[in-house]
Amino acid sequence: MTVRLGVNPIAWSNDDMPELGGATPLEQCLAEGREAGFQGFELGNKFPRDAAALRPILDSHGLSLVSGWYSAGLLERSVAEEIEAVQPHLRLLKAMGCPVMVVAETTGCVHGARGTPLSRRPKLEAGQWAEFGRRMAEFGDYLRDQGTPLAYHYHMGTVVETPDEIDVFAEVTGDSVGILLDTGHLTFAGGNLLDVIAKWGPRINHVHCKDVRADVLKRAKATDSSFLDAVIDGVFTVPGDGCVDFPAVLKALKDADYRGQWLVIEAEQDPAKAHPLTYVTKGRQHLSALVAEYGL
Repeated sequence: MTVRLGVNPIAWSNDDMPELGGATPLEQCLAEGREAGFQGFELGNKFPRDAAALRPILDSHGLSLVSGWYSAGLLERSVAEEIEAVQPHLRLLKAMGCPVMVVAETTGCVHGARGTPLSRRPKLEAGQWAEFGRRMAEFGDYLRDQGTPLAYHYHMGTVVETPDEIDVFAEVTGDSVGILLDTGHLTFAGGNLLDVIAKWGPRINHVHCKDVRADVLKRAKATDSSFLDAVIDGVFTVPGDGCVDFPAVLKALKDADYRGQWLVIEAEQDPAKAHPLTYVTKGRQHLSALVAEYGL
């Protein structure tokens, strides 16, 4: 394998809803992730944000830092202001050797508001896309020059959610703005993963692997659920436990010459209902077999 398999701590402790797994210590998360066979973790809310403190913790488990989420606000602030705001996060990721920075525009987002239906998410007017794209591209240029390229995370409840919005976003930005392929969010939004890989494969520089329970998704859409209520209901799970065709996805990534360094299982569930070690182990076994089969 040339890609490495990582995991997000959201299976143990949820960032958007801290009461899910709130009592689970970081040490348990890291030890179980290593036991499951993962080589690295993305950041979570219990991780130290200083490299001198974080490095020995990860080293003690033989783990790397994969990347970490950054909430951008380029619809409200200038690129210069965004560059100033990102400095602590950028310093950490650079010091830890992360190959990308996961970035999402979160102005007006609703994915962290349990009582807010997804239909009330923010949407851009046609005339707003060009300037938003210009700012994100300039920010992407800066991050690329810093050696930590941007991997844009389209996300339920934000301004870039649907397949059409992903297309427009990709068109108004540029090559310095990578696309993070998130199998769960695109499926939730009604998109076709193979179409997105075919269109934007050369721009895909990071992958989040989550599966989707079709019955829960159908219920969430029928009731106009909030994002967090859908998560608690179990809309997401690990690869191999839902309706996403991961063999087709990995084959498409291979055909598109995926050059990212990591595939990351990021499948948020209620840890009281879905035992984290059991589920991430199941997901890793499914994913690693496919990686070996398709030669990624």
